[in-house]
Amino acid sequence: MNSPYPFKRSVLFISVALLSTQSIWAGNGTETSYPQEGDQLNTAATERVTLPTIVVTADAEQTLSGGQISKISQVGMLGDQSDMDTPFSITSYTSKYIADQQATSVAEALKSEPSVRSVFSKGGIGEYFNIRGLYTQSHELAWNGLFGLLPHNRVPTEFLERIDVFKGTSALLNGMSIGGAVGGVINVVPKRATAEDITRLTTTYESDATFGAHIDIGRRFGHEDRFGVRVNALKSYGDTALDGQEENRYLGAIALDYKGEKLRGSLDLYDINEKLNGAQPLMVSFATSVVPKAPDSKLNHQPGAYSHSKTRGVIGHLEYDFAPDWTAFLSAGTKHQDGAGVIANNALGNAAQPNGDYMAVSRMNANKTNVDAGELGVRGKFTTGAIKHNLVISANTLDQKTHMGLTMGKPWASNIYRPSRPTWNAPTPTYVPKTSDTTLTSFAVADTLATLDDKYQLTLGVRHQNVESQSYSILNGAPSSPHYDESAVTPMIGFVVKPWDNSLAVYANYIEGLSQGDTITDPSNPLIAERTLKPYKSKQYEIGTKWEMNNFKNTLSIYQITKNALMQDAQRNYSESEQRNRGIEWTTAGEILPDVRLLGGVSYLEAQWEKTADGALNGRDVKGIPHWQSNLGLEWDLQAVEGLTLTTNTVYTGSLYANDTNTQKIPAWFVMDLGGRYATQIAKHNVVFRGGVDNVFDKKHWAGVWNGYVGVGGDPRTYKLSMQIDF
Repeated sequence: MNSPYPFKRSVLFISVALLSTQSIWAGNGTETSYPQEGDQLNTAATERVTLPTIVVTADAEQTLSGGQISKISQVGMLGDQSDMDTPFSITSYTSKYIADQQATSVAEALKSEPSVRSVFSKGGIGEYFNIRGLYTQSHELAWNGLFGLLPHNRVPTEFLERIDVFKGTSALLNGMSIGGAVGGVINVVPKRATAEDITRLTTTYESDATFGAHIDIGRRFGHEDRFGVRVNALKSYGDTALDGQEENRYLGAIALDYKGEKLRGSLDLYDINEKLNGAQPLMVSFATSVVPKAPDSKLNHQPGAYSHSKTRGVIGHLEYDFAPDWTAFLSAGTKHQDGAGVIANNALGNAAQPNGDYMAVSRMNANKTNVDAGELGVRGKFTTGAIKHNLVISANTLDQKTHMGLTMGKPWASNIYRPSRPTWNAPTPTYVPKTSDTTLTSFAVADTLATLDDKYQLTLGVRHQNVESQSYSILNGAPSSPHYDESAVTPMIGFVVKPWDNSLAVYANYIEGLSQGDTITDPSNPLIAERTLKPYKSKQYEIGTKWEMNNFKNTLSIYQITKNALMQDAQRNYSESEQRNRGIEWTTAGEILPDVRLLGGVSYLEAQWEKTADGALNGRDVKGIPHWQSNLGLEWDLQAVEGLTLTTNTVYTGSLYANDTNTQKIPAWFVMDLGGRYATQIAKHNVVFRGGVDNVFDKKHWAGVWNGYVGVGGDPRTYKLSMQIDF
């Protein structure tokens, strides 16, 4: 059993480091203002050049780190809140940060987030996130607080204004997602028309030879500019960094909005199509305790593989102020997704030997998913004596119907260092029956009580959640398990105390999460479900502090999350257990020196098994979860060359285990990215040139563990270039 002392030493180490940093920079009274939209730059005694428009929705007082981090986040049913008034740890990345990182997916955009890891390679079948040691998938991301309305594969960033990363359990705030999203919630906020017109073209290049063009147009019109329209269109095509793989993706998105005196509304429509042809990155389990060294990430381990996904969505929102300080709101959306492709290379457990030999196999999947989601509620403010109340009452629903077909290919001998061609890839399924039908409904109420100019804030809330589900056989579409209809109540309490002013906040929370119970299958046939367990409750305790001064902010949080889980041994016998995650996080953003900005943080986590069968695995590390994670990025504005910024970002992930018995250890890895951007004006048009190299030293590494048992190869060195021009 692992000792608890490493966790205590880690808490002390990070706490001392944070306090030392605060002491150093609290004495720095110099405050540097970074150019924002409309600012002007002296480039010569007789000429003034307007800097390119980059931040269009958040002014300088609402952002940090040169406009890359927003101080405002969406906190589920509580709505948009200032981070200093929130009893949780949240980081919100703006569209400026996304553009500066040249990130084309949410996974790429979260490279500066120390509590999150994406465990799929970029050329793989989707995005799979580890948040505080618990997993969530791309289709479990929230759209303005609603689950289920985003693509199953990669979520593009070109039509997003902000990405909010809520760290921790959140059943009261967001309700339940299909997968639970117990470790945290990634919420995306779409772009809206801004006060200033936008006509922006961005052209991109990514190695080996992928070229793209993205147009972003925004206008406001009508009486008092109450009507707005924002259009984003993207086309990207070419060879990726993975040998033999070709990418073809497009995006079309329209955002309409209305801002009246009492009535506000929005309507979003998007169409996303992504195709990856010719290759699949490596996914492989291990046969012995000797984990082979990671191969070259550029290698094509499955020639002829492909993945196609098309997702269309429509989401509407209305707000009406029916009385002073009282607002009724309604959100509703629908999504339809069609996809097909190779599921995995060796995802059935045919393990790799120490010399790299393994038996590969492909599975071809075809799927359709239809989701309808909605929320209805009211928010109001009132006082009782010296106490102010912010009351929210809401009800939400999510209905998801999934169809899936599966065919198996023939196994073939291969090697992770010298891959061989498949003898026969599985054909695309022609029979795609309905495999699941799930309906989630809930009702919640929360009240934030504040006094003494919001110096003391207490939030209380409770949610009643119902889960109704039916599984069907992938073989013939017949019901494969008893009808599932269960409910649970999840409470929450959180407080914020500001001992002096708004520059320092101490917070704490107790909040529960909820995820659908695991399905127990027939040991003789894993495709046949016997029964589904009741919903699992997770419990989080967290305490932390937030400190902001001179455009420099730090957050330190200590937390524990416990979650029930179902374990399965090699003989397919089931036993219930508990996963306990204890961690400490430090995140930072802002200006540490004039013209120098820091973004990132450090996370230490102990994720261990408890209450296992006969105590055999008690105290063992949960597979796939490292102890240490660090992401630190620096930006430096060169005074010698106006408009030039140099950037670097480092990512460190500690060692982790690929199995629950902790006999297969995956080594730690470190990756560095380098880049820069240059803002100037050409023919009176604002222009930004950006360039970067990801994984500069082309480090070969296992990026993580997928689905609990498959090692995933990391991304190779990748070159990126882009030019942004405003018309």
